[in-house]
Amino acid sequence: MHKWTPVLLSILRIMSGLLFLEHGTQKILGFPSPHEAAGHAAASGLMANLGQISGVLELVGGVLLVLGLFTRVTAFIVSGEMAVAYFMVHAKSGFYPIENHGELAVLYCFVFLYLAAAGAGPISLDHIVRKKG
Repeated sequence: MHKWTPVLLSILRIMSGLLFLEHGTQKILGFPSPHEAAGHAAASGLMANLGQISGVLELVGGVLLVLGLFTRVTAFIVSGEMAVAYFMVHAKSGFYPIENHGELAVLYCFVFLYLAAAGAGPISLDHIVRKKG
């Protein structure tokens, strides 16, 4: 199994990036179904602005993660975004992530933190650029 570790790192990055990208397309492009249709209340003021900023981070960050481009920096930034999202949105509703519906934010946070440390893996633009340099 050890020989599959680098490839599985790339697959983890690609799949996490694709799933994360959906959050950005939902917030910025309204696809798939916007948050309001999913039963979330529309945000206003500061929270609406933060929602737009997080949408851009998720859209751009998701694309960069899928491509494996600037992976370490991107993963570090979006890991921080997920930590902020957890404490600003979810933690107010209770201590345990399963109770406050923050388990996905926590999981993304730590997966992205791992990718920031581990890098993109062999199936990535980072790997291709590094080989040429």
